[in-house]
Amino acid sequence: MFYSIEIIRKNEQKTSTWSGGTTTQLSIYPKDAVYSERNFKWRISSAKVEMDESVFTPLPDIWRFIMILDGEIHLEHEGHHSISLKPFEQDSFSGTWITKSFGKVKDFNLMITERCNGKIQAISLTKEESMEIMDMHDLYTNDFFVSTESFYCVDHPVHIMIDQKEAVVLQTGDLLLIHIKNHSKRLPLCIFNKGNNSTHVIRTSIVY
Repeated sequence: MFYSIEIIRKNEQKTSTWSGGTTTQLSIYPKDAVYSERNFKWRISSAKVEMDESVFTPLPDIWRFIMILDGEIHLEHEGHHSISLKPFEQDSFSGTWITKSFGKVKDFNLMITERCNGKIQAISLTKEESMEIMDMHDLYTNDFFVSTESFYCVDHPVHIMIDQKEAVVLQTGDLLLIHIKNHSKRLPLCIFNKGNNSTHVIRTSIVY
């Protein structure tokens, strides 16, 4: 099979502290990489900023994407740009920059090295709505050989049908990873909201 799937449930994820709050590692690649040693190619996490003002941890040679899940934040990247973000709005910036944040939030993060490329996208589904997920071919180049698609359930449960045969149910805080080894084949994906409440999913696309 040209793809494999991995489900990381909320109770399997590890949470640690940083200077401004807590961070929960959702996934890291390679699997034996250690975040504190900065020896990863990419890392997906969710963090809580619990101080009104904080300074982000310096991460040289790492490009960062941040999307707000709850609350509002103002980011100031010294010598670069500043931006205010509301839920499901995002920013990207170099981990080398000095970044200050103002506001208490819960956020979603993607970190990649120069050997990767990536994107994050918020998907919103109303009651009983479904959405077909298309491949992000604009990320694929001859420089990359493997891709990973991830889907993070923010609030209410979602059902995901993979290749019209594998059904996955994600509860709040769960993460689905789909590792794809052959980009010449199309992988049909469809997300269903079978509940009575609107739900949100964060999609991450990474090539490496």
